[in-house]
Amino acid sequence: MNKFKKMMSVTLAGCMAASALMMSAGAVNIPADTSPAYMAEDSQVTTHILSFEEIERVCRIGVRLGITKIKLTGGEPLVRRGIPDLVGKLKGIPGIDEVTLTTNGILLKEQINELVSNGLASVNISIDTLDERRYFRMTRGGDIKKALEGMESALKYPDLKVKVNCVPFCEEDCISLALLAKKRKIDVRFIEMMPIGNGKNFNGKMSEEIYKLLHNEFGDYEIYKKRVGNGPAEYIRFHNFDGRIGFISALSHKFCYKCNRIRLTSEGFLKPCLQYGNGTDVREMLRNGADDSLIEEKMREAVFFKPDGHEFGRSGKGEEIETKKMSQIGG
Repeated sequence: MNKFKKMMSVTLAGCMAASALMMSAGAVNIPADTSPAYMAEDSQVTTHILSFEEIERVCRIGVRLGITKIKLTGGEPLVRRGIPDLVGKLKGIPGIDEVTLTTNGILLKEQINELVSNGLASVNISIDTLDERRYFRMTRGGDIKKALEGMESALKYPDLKVKVNCVPFCEEDCISLALLAKKRKIDVRFIEMMPIGNGKNFNGKMSEEIYKLLHNEFGDYEIYKKRVGNGPAEYIRFHNFDGRIGFISALSHKFCYKCNRIRLTSEGFLKPCLQYGNGTDVREMLRNGADDSLIEEKMREAVFFKPDGHEFGRSGKGEEIETKKMSQIGG
């Protein structure tokens, strides 16, 4: 029972080109797929992906479990038409306090006004480098100028919280990305690379290394002691910086004991932990006549049996280890 109480504030993360939900004291992420099918209107989206109505139903059930916050993730959420409307629908659910979004920012400029008008509270923009060529190569054709235009357009809304998420690979990127926070009220967060999907093939920089690098470059800083948002990031602020620098250290400073998230993929699979492939098929229940009480029970079980923590770096048990890419599971 103690474990269930601890996990009542949970986040559902999804993989539908992007939607996520958050429970009371927690969050839920629902990603969206980035395939061309998602450029179509919601009614034309292929049937293996949850419809907006199904997503809304799961969120309403989640509220009964204590969910109060929702995060829409990806893949890239904004490739699916109607995401601003989905934000409004989810924000309108009684009991939902906050709806947020994670995006690469490339399509953000065109949609930011509608997103904010529908109640978006915060946006996380994923940018791993400011170098144009490196960005193009890393994103397989992305345009860093458009991503930065999306970021700047979001900063025009004073009530919208804006964060930049980075998984850096070189010192130059660490410094240039941190500088985004010097003259902007923005949180730049450095994230340790998780060995999931393609992440197994790369070695990102660890938080302690980045701490030292930025300290040598920018001088003294103060540790930000107040809690910021709903996640595990720890923040510092350098002197003469308007924004903060955050660190999400899943490997070097394991924080699983206070993880408050579960994820719902675009295909309706409820995942209690990023590392493991096991979970609950919510889509099957939604489409085979299950009532809300049964779905609520299965979601409750998923939270109750959430693993105590990841075991990155240790040999896993075959089929239990997640084999999909992070973009497919709403990481």
